[in-house]
Amino acid sequence: QLQLVESGGGLVQPGGSLTLSCAASGFTLDYYAIGWFRQAPGKEREGVSCIRDTENTNYADSVKARFTASRDDAKNMVYLQMNNLKPEDTGVYFCAAEKFFWCSVLRTSDFSSWGQGIQVTVSS
Repeated sequence: QLQLVESGGGLVQPGGSLTLSCAASGFTLDYYAIGWFRQAPGKEREGVSCIRDTENTNYADSVKARFTASRDDAKNMVYLQMNNLKPEDTGVYFCAAEKFFWCSVLRTSDFSSWGQGIQVTVSS
């Protein structure tokens, strides 16, 4: 059974950094794209980043140059390094997986397997 579990969230001050991890089990990451999404209170879930491999990544304009996605297929892990965090980055962050997907767009409807989400709060 395919399972995704996020970790690494928490409270951080503006300008700080956090690294989110997404642990995959029940399948191997090979051939899967992993997306990161977030949902703020009262808002729709939005795409943050997607990584298929080192040559195929995609980021929302709001996080470009601040967030970096990476993956370690041998460990079945995906990471999201978040730097220079802003209050508007606050929300529940989800990782999602889709097989044979190319990271050309960031749409929730393109991903069929989801983690339970983890809270990230950026506040002073």
